[in-house]
Amino acid sequence: MIRVVRDHFYRKSVALVLSMQVNLQRIVAIWVLLAAFACGIRLSFPATPYDAAPWLSETGLLPYILVIGAPVGSLLLGLRLFPANRVHAQPTIRLAQIGRWRKIDCLKAREMSQFGLYGVMASLLVGIAINVPVRTLEFLSAVPALGSYAPSWFISLYSVMLADVVLLSCLYMFAFAMALRMVPLFPRFLVMIWGVDLLMQIGIAQWVARIDGVPHAVEMALADLLTGNVKKVLISAALWLPYLLLSERVNVTFRNRVSA
Repeated sequence: MIRVVRDHFYRKSVALVLSMQVNLQRIVAIWVLLAAFACGIRLSFPATPYDAAPWLSETGLLPYILVIGAPVGSLLLGLRLFPANRVHAQPTIRLAQIGRWRKIDCLKAREMSQFGLYGVMASLLVGIAINVPVRTLEFLSAVPALGSYAPSWFISLYSVMLADVVLLSCLYMFAFAMALRMVPLFPRFLVMIWGVDLLMQIGIAQWVARIDGVPHAVEMALADLLTGNVKKVLISAALWLPYLLLSERVNVTFRNRVSA
């Protein structure tokens, strides 16, 4: 019974990964359409009125073009930097030292059944991709559009929250591209993103604490949002870091080694 369930899950993961690879352009197009729709709704309810049409104001449409387009650009850049069906060089310094492993040839690794983005690895791939719409929805629901007469404290708050969603979305999409191309640096790059994510949440909290005039209710709501983001990052790291270090599939696919 367990073997039947495992085989079913494996086949589903293979179909999922192949579908993402084949339909990547369609997925990007759907993202652009849905994100544009969500951003349009957000623009319709600004914190302060516009003195012109939102698409003519630099505080109107431009930030949301970044929210929509920056992760797409990061994904396309990653796919361009790491072409498909190319064997990428292993890093000189090996950081993952836990366990006993035996190095194998990169061509032999590709012939092994453990090579590829299937099984549990497919779940990690989906989780990385989902980070972008989740963060975007959190930003759109928590931070109103500026309008033309926003107070200085709100402009500062809006700027740091915009930087957070754009930067992290770009990093997660670049990691997604690295995973799709099975780049050896992917595991350590993902760990680096978790570190950047935590630092961003802590940095935003400290930055907002130094801004004068922020209403107490806004500070409390922001604290809840940032705390939730920190918890999500810590949970992700706790769940996936052991897998990235000890999984036979990860080690065969990204490090060209098998358990000794």
